[in-house]
Amino acid sequence: MRRLRRTKIVATLGPSSSTQEMVGKLFAAGADVFRINMSHTSHDRLRELVGIIRSTEKRVGRPIGILVDLQGPKLRLGKFADGAVMLEKGQTFTLDSNPEPGDKTRVQLPHPEILEALEPGHNLLLDDGKVRLVAESSTATETVTRVVVGGRMSDRKGVSLPDTTIKTSAMTPKDHADLDAALETGCEWIALSFVQRPEDITEAKDIIQGRCAVMTKVEKPQAMTRLSEIIELSDAIMVARGDLGVEMPIEKVPGLQKQMTRACRRAGKPVIVATQMLESMITQPTPTRAETSDVATAVFEGADAIMLSAESAAGSYPIEAVSMMDSIARNVESDPYYRSIIDAQHAVPEPTGADAISAAARQIAETLDLSVIMCWTAGGTTARRAARERPKTPIIALTPNLDTSRRLTLTWGIHSLLTSDAYDLDDMVDRACDFARAEGFANSGDRVIVSAGVPLRTPGATNMLRIAYISADGKGADNERR
Repeated sequence: MRRLRRTKIVATLGPSSSTQEMVGKLFAAGADVFRINMSHTSHDRLRELVGIIRSTEKRVGRPIGILVDLQGPKLRLGKFADGAVMLEKGQTFTLDSNPEPGDKTRVQLPHPEILEALEPGHNLLLDDGKVRLVAESSTATETVTRVVVGGRMSDRKGVSLPDTTIKTSAMTPKDHADLDAALETGCEWIALSFVQRPEDITEAKDIIQGRCAVMTKVEKPQAMTRLSEIIELSDAIMVARGDLGVEMPIEKVPGLQKQMTRACRRAGKPVIVATQMLESMITQPTPTRAETSDVATAVFEGADAIMLSAESAAGSYPIEAVSMMDSIARNVESDPYYRSIIDAQHAVPEPTGADAISAAARQIAETLDLSVIMCWTAGGTTARRAARERPKTPIIALTPNLDTSRRLTLTWGIHSLLTSDAYDLDDMVDRACDFARAEGFANSGDRVIVSAGVPLRTPGATNMLRIAYISADGKGADNERR
């Protein structure tokens, strides 16, 4: 099954979309990767969902990626004696370690790490930013604040800290248990929530030990201050606009989205744009015009993937939401301005032989109007380098590794195929030509370009280009070698 677009679609599974039949329909509608949100999923249900996805993958004969999204630390207030209070602008309000129910003057903040880290002048956002406090004084046991934006506050509402770096791990005991369960299922991607610093990623990678790829959700201002380091350590980035828009001025989020998508493209790392993309389709069969433009903007920016959350997990129209996202992406990619915008953002290759080869593959393919770029890849690096160039020419990634094939379902423009390893260069070219024709990307008489690392099975060593002519028997007659 060949997608008629380059941008990938991630669909979140949930009550509306977790049966075998629905997963199959979502894939047919255009979903390339399925997200499982551990905030709402038990370990037994996780295993069940992974089994459903793998069964669908076997039936359709195409690799499907699985993204397990860890919950991360949820910071919440304690309880109030009357269930709720009304906080008035200008009043003093204390957050402390006292477990007694709160009132209009104070409430427990059952997170000693926050009380230790808060400093005068730091902002505290309650209930997704509906109420804002500013710390005036702070000790290890209490913080006295001034209410800047008042409102009703009730039990267990969330706390966001845009100015405060907490010196504890971004992974909670629940996250550790969920990570172990996810690794046992063999998922391809783990998403880390509320990352503040590069050390949070290192901690997770030390546990994962290469068993899956790590995606960092950028949703905290602290992460933006060290974005280059975070991108370098991560295997992919998610622009998590929901929490980012709570902790930062919401008008800054579109610019940050562009900053992250372009930085990831320069680094050759996949980037997902997420949160409220087609929010109205939770209850309506069609999106608003503004939502359509929002999705289109992400595609014009060259994002690797766009994501549905509640729209596919809990909405009334999950299949329609995926179909709409697919339709928007296809229409944008056929727009006469799309190519000029993508080309204007072209990243300068890194000064390495492998990057130069990948850049040359694009130039040669477009100059000679070749049918497809064929990438032999063990760990996916050769294919991701090809995708970073955002070529007009389609890309097929051939790999003997099932995990690699599934991970590449998240990367822009890549049609991933699992195959046995080539045993020499001639076999590599012949089978590449066979696949190009069998998958509908080329016909007899067409030319393709093959890139790979030589010696074979050397991860990251992209150093060979070969132009081949597809003969009548489907084999590749060698034209040129670079």
